[in-house]
Amino acid sequence: MILSRQKSDSAAYLKHWISDEPYLKVNLILAGVIFLIFVYSGIFSPERNNYPVVCIHEKLTGQPCASCGLSHSFSLIVRGRISEAYIWNANGLRIFIFFAGQFLMRIFFSFFYLKNAGISRELIIYDSAVSFMLFIVCFLPLIKSIFLFL
Repeated sequence: MILSRQKSDSAAYLKHWISDEPYLKVNLILAGVIFLIFVYSGIFSPERNNYPVVCIHEKLTGQPCASCGLSHSFSLIVRGRISEAYIWNANGLRIFIFFAGQFLMRIFFSFFYLKNAGISRELIIYDSAVSFMLFIVCFLPLIKSIFLFL
């Protein structure tokens, strides 16, 4: 009886924290979106080419854009076929690493935030800085190729 009440109290406490803390809400939403990206990559097969999202730029112009092949690349990376993924999009592995890193960071920083409520402001600043640097490192080649493409 006491153990079940403690579990109930813990769940209520966690629910209260998540509902009252915007940082935790954002982390939960981002982690969910990233998880769905990984599920999407695992469900749709590069062999069948059955991706529901198509490149509008390629449909309109007939020319591939800098992000063409990312869905194929992600699907191949999820399946462990890294060299094939690079053929579909040279930036795919970098971008995949960004999303995988962000997924792990959302989980890690959320738990750290819950355990260390006194340093929440510093943690958010650190999280933002690391996320920004990771974004620049992973997306800069893609951003450059977009501007070179124009």
